[in-house]
Amino acid sequence: MVIVCYTNSPMGERKQQTNFWSATLGALGIVYGDIGTSPLYAMRECFHAAHELTLNAQNIMGVLSLIFWSLVIVISIKYILFIMKADNKGEGGILALIALVSPHRQRRASDRVRYVIPIGIFGAALLFGDGMITPAISVLSAVEGLKITTPFFDPYVVPITCTILFMIFLAQRLGTARIGSIFGPIMVLWFVVLGGLGLAAIFRFPAVLESVHPGYAFAFFRDNGWRGFLVLGSVFLVVTGGEALYADMGHFGRRPIKYAWFLLVLPGLMLNYFGQGALLIADPTAIENPFYRLAPVWALLPLVFLSTCATVIASQALISGVFSLTRQAIQLGYIPRLNIVHTSKDEIGQIYIPLMNWALLLSTIWLVISFKSSSNLAAAYGLAVTATMVITTILTYFVVRRTWGWSRATAIAIVAGFLIIDFAFLSANLVKIPQGGWFPLLVGAFLYFLMSTWQRGRAIVAERMRRNALPVGQFVKDVEKLNPFRVPGIAVFMTSDPISTPAALLHNLKHNRILHERVAVLTITTTDEPYVRAKDRTEFEMPSPHFFRIVANYGFMQTPNIFEILESAKRQGFEYRFEDITFFLGRETILPSSHPGMAIWRERIFAFMLRNAQRATAFFQIPPDQVIEVGMQVEI
Repeated sequence: MVIVCYTNSPMGERKQQTNFWSATLGALGIVYGDIGTSPLYAMRECFHAAHELTLNAQNIMGVLSLIFWSLVIVISIKYILFIMKADNKGEGGILALIALVSPHRQRRASDRVRYVIPIGIFGAALLFGDGMITPAISVLSAVEGLKITTPFFDPYVVPITCTILFMIFLAQRLGTARIGSIFGPIMVLWFVVLGGLGLAAIFRFPAVLESVHPGYAFAFFRDNGWRGFLVLGSVFLVVTGGEALYADMGHFGRRPIKYAWFLLVLPGLMLNYFGQGALLIADPTAIENPFYRLAPVWALLPLVFLSTCATVIASQALISGVFSLTRQAIQLGYIPRLNIVHTSKDEIGQIYIPLMNWALLLSTIWLVISFKSSSNLAAAYGLAVTATMVITTILTYFVVRRTWGWSRATAIAIVAGFLIIDFAFLSANLVKIPQGGWFPLLVGAFLYFLMSTWQRGRAIVAERMRRNALPVGQFVKDVEKLNPFRVPGIAVFMTSDPISTPAALLHNLKHNRILHERVAVLTITTTDEPYVRAKDRTEFEMPSPHFFRIVANYGFMQTPNIFEILESAKRQGFEYRFEDITFFLGRETILPSSHPGMAIWRERIFAFMLRNAQRATAFFQIPPDQVIEVGMQVEI
């Protein structure tokens, strides 16, 4: 996040301006990588042989009109001017929307909202599939430019692409702090080059600019009918970065993203698309690769190099987005705990998740080897993103109704307009399922199944544990009557339920018949907000001189820190020396049964996920030599 100093002094104003333009530059380097590399393949795919579309001036002008109005309506109006206002304390993205409309935030949540939440989770699952395809298609389309320079590179395009992708994923463990500062300037150069190449072609055929008139788009549908409608599946490739705009809002803020779009990104993209259209009208044979054919022969190799850099940046943005999405899902309780490595001591958002990194690597390499060309990958690309856009629009309806207080008629009128366009794109993309669109859908369905199984399983375990639990207040009273033998030190029992006595504490007292001199029950909760301020994070209670209760509240964009929690409690009266603390954690063993809940086969999958989840000691960075795990069997 960019910290802006608000002051009336000239120095303060200059600092504010500097921070704003720095954030704008950063947004160019991260947010616009995906949508900024679409000119490499989008125009070409609109006239793919599968569409059986005649390559003439009228159709070219029609496609350009569709591209122009798609960027204006979907990106400029829908995302930047409308949906980006639906933020969760500055954070965007589909999981932030789910948190906003979650029944936990509503005093009286309707059944419709409860049914929408699973749809939102499925949309989040689809984004993982998008994260696999984007690096593959972006880098492959850039490297294919080598074939334009000389046919010698033709058999080496796939190996070179796989090598670049392997290096990208291998570098993730080092973090992006060092290379992140150069992303912005490279993307500025990229958009300037995009605009310059397009402008040169437009000068040779300025009439192409007439395609901004929507009449060309309507004439295109009238003349081509069903084939023209199916071309929308390729036109959609120009707006696939819309979700990235929204998801990355928390990193840079809405204003920098908006200014970067209108001042540089949109002009650069449109000039390049119009330039490709002008080139195709003059030379239809350039359809083989209209982007690279815009450049003079002497500039081809430098352009391939710049394109590769831009696609690497686009891939990096998607990979970082998947890491961030995974952490949010862990914090919100949708997937098990995974190993999260912080790659920067200064930036909390810079993280590395090894399991997700290698899963993405294997998937992208498989996609490149299997599909072999960006045209083949384009047949699989777009379906998952379109479905996610539809879900985002639906979730936004509930936000504008419940959070913004709009009337039902106004909310339906505006959201329905966006949904008509979203469903048109989705319908056109459905024909891609046999050509490869099944892949992101399969990934999304599989991840949704795992996420819903984990969420439901945790709820069942919590209910079973709570059924036999003893309230903390009653436990304190019983202990004072029993007066058990006390041993020196502090015992911290971690539990997800702040009201009930931890089962590990009850088992310890029942079987060992001793307690530590001081006992603390620690609960770490994740709120529906992205961030919780440090001063509001820790709640501390002392029901008795020897018993303490600590509740630490974290946002879904934050990672809990045990040392930070204890220091906050210390400021409220919890005296301790860290070396005197013994942490007690319950570790459940799941016993699938015929009890109502889930099917037995699904309970076994949940048990497998629980066994392989990262241990709480590692996740919360607790020294293992100060931890005692108490095993418990839970029948679900």
